[in-house]
Amino acid sequence: MEYRNLGRTGVKVSVLCLGCMMFGGKTSPEESAHIIDSALDAGINFLDTANVYSRGRSEEVTGDALKQNGKRNRVVLATKVHGVMADDDPNMQGNSRRHIIDQCDASLRRLKTDWIDLYQIHRPQSDIPIDETLSALDDLIHAGKVRYIGTSTYGAWQLVESFHVSKELGLHRFICDQPPYNLLDRRIERELVPMARTYGMGLIPWSPLAGGLLTGKYTRNAPPPADARFADYDRNPLFQRRWTQQAFDIIEGLTPIATRKGISLSQLALAWCMHQPGVTSPIIGPRTLEQFEDNIKALDVKITDEDRTEIDKVSIPGRVYAPYYEADFGPHQYR
Repeated sequence: MEYRNLGRTGVKVSVLCLGCMMFGGKTSPEESAHIIDSALDAGINFLDTANVYSRGRSEEVTGDALKQNGKRNRVVLATKVHGVMADDDPNMQGNSRRHIIDQCDASLRRLKTDWIDLYQIHRPQSDIPIDETLSALDDLIHAGKVRYIGTSTYGAWQLVESFHVSKELGLHRFICDQPPYNLLDRRIERELVPMARTYGMGLIPWSPLAGGLLTGKYTRNAPPPADARFADYDRNPLFQRRWTQQAFDIIEGLTPIATRKGISLSQLALAWCMHQPGVTSPIIGPRTLEQFEDNIKALDVKITDEDRTEIDKVSIPGRVYAPYYEADFGPHQYR
């Protein structure tokens, strides 16, 4: 397993991060624990979840698994805050001081830990000043509840603004961002990646498999499998925007490359993302142990310069073929 520095910190994280979004939801607690144990055995030391995933259930299951295996001290444990945690309370959401501090305490209880290694703001919020958000996070660091802070799906300009505020007010700064990044949406290569490399920002891409579109399970003219994420894409506006003919052009162009290398399409997509400039650790989000076992084999895949050239002819750098950066994320549309 290769380990990389998380942004400008001295913390080393594995080149794959285990995303726990499915745990406690579609994945049973028993299988979730098995996947976590398998990931740690494989050398993964980086786990990511969020308070909003199954309204706290993902954090609970992740915390239970780490308590059961006794390996909490071996992992870099990340979670996030921002999403709606109570439909009838407008203060149980967003990036306000009140919500951040309340939810940090709640996440600590659910995760059964005394500290969060990486606490991330799940989405930007324009109607709350960034100084309020940073000040609350800074207090959590000084209280020993949080060690590092980050963001998810922020624009490059928003992060640079936050650096300025942190410097002006003497507050801890964000060390990393979780952007959507895959071979169907490469827009972060335009501004976010150059900014991150300039300022020493870690990048932890979410949806490197494009929500499953880059796994090979979907084809242009066949209906999606009944148990797959895109099974009801025709009733989900977000998924409809991603289920495009252009996306299948890319999938069909990448498949022969994977076949020639003797690997699955998902392994090709993960290996490509893992070795892109500026990337720290892509997040895999297996629903089953079988999916995890496929994903982890991407560690053995070598992406050559010739592979990159061929891939870039299929998926042009900086382009978008299915949108993962969304300007209109609803309260529960986090992936």
